[in-house]
Amino acid sequence: MLSPMIDLIFLLLVFFVVSTMYMSNIQTIPVVLPKAEHSEHVKKSGWTVTVKADGTLYLADERITEPLLLERMRQAAANDPDFSVMLRGEKEASYDIIMHLLDACKGAGVTRFSLATDR
Repeated sequence: MLSPMIDLIFLLLVFFVVSTMYMSNIQTIPVVLPKAEHSEHVKKSGWTVTVKADGTLYLADERITEPLLLERMRQAAANDPDFSVMLRGEKEASYDIIMHLLDACKGAGVTRFSLATDR
């Protein structure tokens, strides 16, 4: 009599475990990231900024201009001392573009960065 109830509870448990695993995916623009053998997995990052090879910027999956991005970062950094940014620079993006963005973010008050890579 309890066996069907236990089976149902087990199936619900499996369903919720599997479904929550897919809920943690970051919604971003697809890019080819550079490879790094010794990269570390960062569990928490405030914002994800993607830089395409042509210099186009995306905040999460929203295309954004650099001045607007920096203004939003300035506000977020002022409100949260632990604010951080994960920078996803496309493999073909020039080093100059990435360094310019890092410098501009630092000027906006952001002091915590991470650079995304593929393993």
